[in-house]
This record gives sequence, structure tokens and C-alpha cells, in this order.
Amino acid sequence: IGSGLVGSEMCIRDRYMEAERQLNRASYYIPLKNYEETNKALIKAQDVINALRSCLDMKIPVSKNLDSLYEYFNREIVEANIKKDKAKVDALLPMIAELREAFAEINSMSREQMEAQEKAAQSAMQEQA
Repeated sequence: IGSGLVGSEMCIRDRYMEAERQLNRASYYIPLKNYEETNKALIKAQDVINALRSCLDMKIPVSKNLDSLYEYFNREIVEANIKKDKAKVDALLPMIAELREAFAEINSMSREQMEAQEKAAQSAMQEQA
């Protein structure tokens, strides 16, 4: 993963945290039947996912996978909003948390560690070919 993907890792991590926060808000408001606050929270979560999506460098292979995942998140958020489906919202939370943790791990890695992982991944891909 090159620096073009993560750009500002802290900003990306913060966006994941905000997406989680908004999804947690929606999950809280759905059973209370406070659909106005549910709608606001889900729209904000969608905005955050779209912001993450707009930061992707599509020249980097993993970005295509992330783009597909973000597209999936948005579809699920829209459907959860239409149906006021708490289970759909709750299902997204661990996935987003996992991505946040992965980016935090990448952020803590040294440049040498990142380059070593990239080389290992490239070698593995060449062996499969």
C-alpha cells in the first residue's frame, strides 16, 4: 500500500470513527422510532463513506477493493434508512471497525515495514500466476 492510498492516515481513521459514531447513533434511534435522528445519522454516515471513497487512488490495486466495499456500505446504509433496519446498521459496524483498525496498523508501520509487505504481496501474486 503506497502513500497515495492513505494520504493522511489520521484523517482516514477519524472518518472511520465518525462513520461508526453515526451508525451507532442510528442504531440507537431506530428502536426509539426517532426516524428524523435516524435519517440524519445515516445520511451523515453516507457522507463520510463518500468522503473516504473520494480519497481513493484508483491506480493502487487495493483501492478498487475498497471502492467496492464503500459502495456496498452505501447500499446497505440506504436500505437500512428506507426500512429503518437496525440489524443492517449493526452489521456494518464491525466491518468499519476492522477497516479503521487496519488503517491504524498501517499508520503505525515504518516505511520499511510497508515496503517489505508490498514486496511480499507482489511475490505471492507472482507465484500464483
